[in-house]
Amino acid sequence: MDDFIKTFNAGGLVMYPLLLASVLVIALGIERLNFWINIGRRQTPMIRTVLDLYQNRSPLVLDKLERERDLPLARIFMAAIGLKDATPDEFRLALESEAHAEIPILRRFINVFDAVIGLAPLLGLLGTVTGLIASFSSLKIGQSTGAGANSVVGGIAEALVSTATGVIVAVIASLCASFFRALYQRQMSQIQESTGQLELIHRRNWQQP
Repeated sequence: MDDFIKTFNAGGLVMYPLLLASVLVIALGIERLNFWINIGRRQTPMIRTVLDLYQNRSPLVLDKLERERDLPLARIFMAAIGLKDATPDEFRLALESEAHAEIPILRRFINVFDAVIGLAPLLGLLGTVTGLIASFSSLKIGQSTGAGANSVVGGIAEALVSTATGVIVAVIASLCASFFRALYQRQMSQIQESTGQLELIHRRNWQQP
């Protein structure tokens, strides 16, 4: 712990916003991970159940969707199935509209990760500049020991620590953003596939009252 505090202090003032950025990335990453784990664990069984119920024209389909309404696809299905006597075009429009409404929820915090990816290296670079300025301002020709030399070493340490920290924070944010973008793309593919299957069932039921 003492070593961490010493290293943190060596990085200068830019370490405080970098610490805040790292805590933010970790907190949002944990929240998003729990969100996607919940979807991955529950959504696929829900889709199979709802499609079977709707194909058999069971009145229980809306009750099932209501219990699972915290899932994105459950809300999308409910928007269409909840329409009374909807034509195939109305049914498809309801699915598409609700799917678009779910996009901000699925992409939540991606912009925050992108902002950290851009800002963290710049903060590290700022620490590099301020550290070098401190080193050069205290550097005197022919001086190799004493307070001046210590100031030079401290400035170089600030430059190196802040640069490394900025890069590390940016890398972590980049990994989180890439991982959650992949999950988002996978979810969108599942939405298209599942809504297409539901729409096909609705068209068949519409043609065979």
